[in-house]
Amino acid sequence: MTKKTTQPIITEHGVIATIFGKETTFNGTLLFKKPLQISGEFVGEIISDGYLVISEGARVKANIKAGTVVVGGTIIGNVTATQRLEMLATGKVQGNIRTAKLQIADGVVFDGNCEMIQELES
Repeated sequence: MTKKTTQPIITEHGVIATIFGKETTFNGTLLFKKPLQISGEFVGEIISDGYLVISEGARVKANIKAGTVVVGGTIIGNVTATQRLEMLATGKVQGNIRTAKLQIADGVVFDGNCEMIQELES
C-alpha cells in the first residue's frame, strides 16, 4: 500500500498549517491566526484576521469574519472578508457578504446581498 502525500497549499499568508479533514465535525467559536482550511463540517462562529479556505465538499453553518476567505464548499451564514473573498466554481454562499475585493468564478451559487467595503490596513 502506498502512502498518498499531498502538497501543502501555499497562500499569500504562508502555508496552510491547520486542516480540518473531511471526516471532522466541529461546533463552537473558532479563533485562529495562521492559515486554516476546513474540509469537513463546522457549525458556530469563525473570527480571524487570517486566511480561511472552505474546501470543495465542506459545509459551514456560521457567521464568518476573516481577512481572506476562499469558498469552494457551502457556507450558510454571513461572511465578512476584510481583505478579499474568492468564490470558486464549486462555492455556495447563502447569506450576506461584505468584502473589500470580490472574485467570483462561473458556476457559483450565491443567495444574499453583497456590500463592498474599504480594505482595512494591517
